[in-house]
Amino acid sequence: MKSPFTYCSRIIALVVLLALALVGCGSQTSSGSSSGPITVNLGYFPNLTHEVALVGVERGTFQNALGPNVKLATKTFNAGPALIEALFAGDIDIGYVGPSPAINGYVKSHGEALRIIAGAASGGALFIVRPGANIQTAKDLANKKLADPQLGGTQDVSLRYYLQQNGLKTAEKGGNVQIIPTDNANILTLFKTGKIDGAWVPEPWATRLIVEGDGKVLVDERILWPNGKFVTTNVVVRKAFLDTHPDLVNKFLQAHVDTIQYILSNPDSAKSIVNDQIKLITGKALPNKEIDMAYNNLDITYDPLSGTLQESANRAFALGFLGSTNPNLTGIYYLGPLNQILASKGLATVAGP
Repeated sequence: MKSPFTYCSRIIALVVLLALALVGCGSQTSSGSSSGPITVNLGYFPNLTHEVALVGVERGTFQNALGPNVKLATKTFNAGPALIEALFAGDIDIGYVGPSPAINGYVKSHGEALRIIAGAASGGALFIVRPGANIQTAKDLANKKLADPQLGGTQDVSLRYYLQQNGLKTAEKGGNVQIIPTDNANILTLFKTGKIDGAWVPEPWATRLIVEGDGKVLVDERILWPNGKFVTTNVVVRKAFLDTHPDLVNKFLQAHVDTIQYILSNPDSAKSIVNDQIKLITGKALPNKEIDMAYNNLDITYDPLSGTLQESANRAFALGFLGSTNPNLTGIYYLGPLNQILASKGLATVAGP
């Protein structure tokens, strides 16, 4: 009769073998095989706040910077929590994502999952309310039904914090305001059909609610931040990928900065590229009027605006998203390579926390 120790030893050995097999599979996702190209998996959204990703992919700037022995594979998402889940699974190596999901991913992994390596956008998020809902001020949101792109996402935290600051509670916390996290396209449909009273969404969806749904701005989120600046989109990298391929991360950052410079120097061309990419991904391009309006609400920047990230963490913590202790984000940034690139171009470097 085999002893329990022998049986347990075999179980442990099996678990180790399975773990090694999974590690091997995961490494091939990013590293490829010895005979094939390395694959870099890039995630982003079809939003104006992810313009750098849309333009960099379409113009081939990322692929060219990575080189002929690297394959760039892309995947789009509706909101940040889904992208971070994909990063946890090893399906995404580099991603454009909002502050709240990045913070949550860092905290949940005890600082092991990711690093922020650059900023990408500031602003571009608004709270739009439906005509006929009789919403003039925050107090009018009582007994209303609201929406945002995903539970725990950047706009979700912004909406819930705004309600909290104005003495309102959501239904799940005993209050009378209902929040429906759903994808942006569905938000537009619900808004136009009167099934929700308002939504906190990124561009271009905020402008679409205004133009296509006759909505009005209750809150432009820029008014809630000092100098109207706050991080909407960061670039994050999976730490295991960074440790294995720092050279590729540096090449990607070079392309990221180059793309931002192109966007700032060629705004009309960039708008056209973004609109083509939105049509490709969502099936519908934006009318010129909408895209022009939407661009007035955001700024493209490589600065991660680190001070606003900590405030985003404070707000998420106040809502109960980050556990019992306000997290220390000291190690979340890896900005050395970005600053080297900026300095080489004679551009202003950025600060960490």
